[in-house]
Amino acid sequence: MSANISAAELLEAAVFNPDGLLPAIIQDDDSGAVLMLAWMDAEAIRRTCESGRVTFWSRSRQEYWRKGDTSGHRQYVKSVAVDCDNDTLLVRVEQIGAACHTGSRTCFDGRAVEVIVGEAAVS
Repeated sequence: MSANISAAELLEAAVFNPDGLLPAIIQDDDSGAVLMLAWMDAEAIRRTCESGRVTFWSRSRQEYWRKGDTSGHRQYVKSVAVDCDNDTLLVRVEQIGAACHTGSRTCFDGRAVEVIVGEAAVS
């Protein structure tokens, strides 16, 4: 098991895409539900780790936004983890209100795709 790393170490190791961003998966700390995915640059990561509130980079508006500042549906950071490739974050939060801009609890409510369900081979 590896040790925890500091926010500074995370920023040094992070592998950003060509736009200087990496995806952040936002997960409800209590239920484990995936709430949303958004993008962070180094400054958004720093703000998130140092403030206890989740900050993102808006690709469409080209500005920082903190979840809940206009809607009141806030996200309070419970933990941040980086994946094995250092190119994706998992941010576990206490979600107050809806996570999705549509008013849904998650951005994935009612959006299931029909698929063939796989089964593990039995040996």
